[in-house]
Amino acid sequence: MTANGTLPASEPATVEIRFRSGTLEIEGIPAGFVGLPSACAWDERTACFRAPASAYVDLVQTLRRLKITYADQARQYETLTAGAVVRREPRPYQSEALSAWDAAGGRGVVVLPTGAGKTLVAHMAIDLRRRSTLVVTPTLDLVRQWHDGLVSSFGVAVGIIGGGDYDLRPLTVTTYDSAYLHMEHLGARFGLLVFDECHHLPSASYSLSARLAIAPFRLGLTATPERDAWATRSLAPKNVDGADALDDLVGPVIYRKDIVSLSGEYLSSYETVRVVVDLSPAERAEYAAERARYRQFLEANGISMASPHGWTEFIIRSSRNPEGRRAFEAYQRQRAIAFTAPAKLDYVERLLHQHRRDHAIIFTQDNATVHLVARRFLLPAITHQTRVSERSEILDGLAQGRYTAIATSKVLNEGVDVPEANVAIVMSGSGSVREHVQRLGRILRKRDGKQAILYELVAGGTSETFTSQRRREHIAYR
Repeated sequence: MTANGTLPASEPATVEIRFRSGTLEIEGIPAGFVGLPSACAWDERTACFRAPASAYVDLVQTLRRLKITYADQARQYETLTAGAVVRREPRPYQSEALSAWDAAGGRGVVVLPTGAGKTLVAHMAIDLRRRSTLVVTPTLDLVRQWHDGLVSSFGVAVGIIGGGDYDLRPLTVTTYDSAYLHMEHLGARFGLLVFDECHHLPSASYSLSARLAIAPFRLGLTATPERDAWATRSLAPKNVDGADALDDLVGPVIYRKDIVSLSGEYLSSYETVRVVVDLSPAERAEYAAERARYRQFLEANGISMASPHGWTEFIIRSSRNPEGRRAFEAYQRQRAIAFTAPAKLDYVERLLHQHRRDHAIIFTQDNATVHLVARRFLLPAITHQTRVSERSEILDGLAQGRYTAIATSKVLNEGVDVPEANVAIVMSGSGSVREHVQRLGRILRKRDGKQAILYELVAGGTSETFTSQRRREHIAYR
């Protein structure tokens, strides 16, 4: 290595970069060379430098800066010969978002509320860069929505990977689950990655869909990018420890608009109503007894549910003896009392009658409550177990007015597009701000004359009061 960082004349004149199983192999640079990016490390097994595929841009820029001649065998993505054949007129903020992304070098996260048209921003980004593109989504429902939208905009066959399909094309849509499973083989095939609902990306497994790809251009789309530590206290704790990695995986937040700033002109006007219902004396006494038993077990075992690992520790310790199992039963019972209080169900009945000419979605925390509501009010129910075809029929029925209301749990927090929905009834949920904002977003799609309303039902004198305060910590509820 010479003093200016270039390779000596005795070394091969050309460095080669290859893509192999989600990594980059840099051949032709001797061990001990210190000018490469920090992500590059000498691999004794193959006698070459190796780096994660995501270091591609940094590596290429470094080689150019050092004036090292290189042969790029890694890049396998195409330049699209044609762009969009149908171009919708963007709203001003959509054009601003695209300009901000372009100015940031084609990397970054765009934060827009649900219903504000994040998908159109992505279509414009694909049209602008015209590179082979992989769109990554959290659900198969969204895969189909993105697939149909891309076919309409670009007039070409669009591939699908996931749900039993494996059709690879220059424009392809997949799920996070499929992306991280296949990216070690696909990571060189795309120049642009679009991560829909990109707040999912930082988890340990899903992040591989970004780290194992060379794509120089990356676009993240979300309504709620922030780390939501409260999610660690829910029944199904999420891995939020890697949320800060979003900058490295996609890029920083480069454009943002919130619900309040777009409400009325680009999103439906809305109001939120918090309704506190009372438990009966018998319910209140049972709730207090069950919660005390649960809390006593936590205190006796030194378990803090505020800890990221509190829920896991509670599950482990409660399974070891009869006392622990009884404490877990107490935990479930006190939740059930709050979630399905008769006064709540009576109020839901009143709301369904009041909004019998509207299109309502009833949200619950768990499937048991979904089925309880569906049976009592004879409503269609959607859970994670509902087949895609049945789910589509139910959502179409809501949109067309065959159903005036449907019941669901967490599965429709994101990924449902029902512009006609204008009423949300939150019977129960976690303390997640993200979840609550997503549920509000389900009813904000703009329609002429539409006024949206979200009802949040809270059992007074229970832990739901605190949960409600936590999940309303967003400007949309102020």
